[in-house]
Amino acid sequence: MNLKKNKVIIGYTTGVFDLFHIGHLNILRNAKSVCDKLIVGVTTDEYVMEYKKKSTVIPFVERAEIVKNIIYVDTVVPQDNHNKIETWRKLKFDIMIVGDDWYNTEKWNNFEKEFTKVGVKIMYFPRTEGTNSSLLKKKLL
Repeated sequence: MNLKKNKVIIGYTTGVFDLFHIGHLNILRNAKSVCDKLIVGVTTDEYVMEYKKKSTVIPFVERAEIVKNIIYVDTVVPQDNHNKIETWRKLKFDIMIVGDDWYNTEKWNNFEKEFTKVGVKIMYFPRTEGTNSSLLKKKLL
């Protein structure tokens, strides 16, 4: 989808993508439907440990390789922080795609204010009900 004539619309979304499941595929498919090029930030093992205080099941290199090979994904980059504005300065995306569980939270309301200043639109997509990585990990245990 090209919102501006003759301009490639770049979308950006992020995730850990540990134990890849249908919810991950759904958000990537939906994200690609609103942009010409989709960049996906895959969270590094070190950063997952830092902010979630837990280890991943699948190592970063393998998770990145899985995501890179999804048909909807054009580029994969490591995500090693949550400074979305800093990431935008590097990648210059037009749309930030995020799960709707973040909608109207203080953190994302602040991101919206900052992104509005630089012309980036934030789109909130619904999470897939009934499946998530935490649930899969519990079932495995």
